[in-house]
Amino acid sequence: MEDVKIKISVLWLFPLVAFLASAILMFLEPGVVEQVIAGEVEGKKLGTELLLAGAIIDVLGPLTMAFLSLTLKYSINRWANILVGMLYAVLEFVTLLETLAHPEGYSILLLVAAVVAAVLIVWYAWKWPKQEA
Repeated sequence: MEDVKIKISVLWLFPLVAFLASAILMFLEPGVVEQVIAGEVEGKKLGTELLLAGAIIDVLGPLTMAFLSLTLKYSINRWANILVGMLYAVLEFVTLLETLAHPEGYSILLLVAAVVAAVLIVWYAWKWPKQEA
């Protein structure tokens, strides 16, 4: 049981690290720093709502799920990982599709890794052997 918990917990770190790496690499692209200073990146206004959503979805969500995956009891743990994992798989896949309009190799690679990690979370949780209460 602990083995599945650890695998799932580590997989939750993939979307977080992919997001952070993508953000860092994006700043190395010419003109991005100027866009950020102007308050807009890739046509999106950098308001507090967007930044708050990013903090919740891209940072706190995966960190919380990594912790909960190690601490929750079997049944709730399994279903939380299946449901939230599916949500993240869809969110990351939609982001991947949006990124294909303005493809940067690093973004595509990191988003594919995040999608694969989310799918693996769902897979491991779904196949998790039944535990005694």
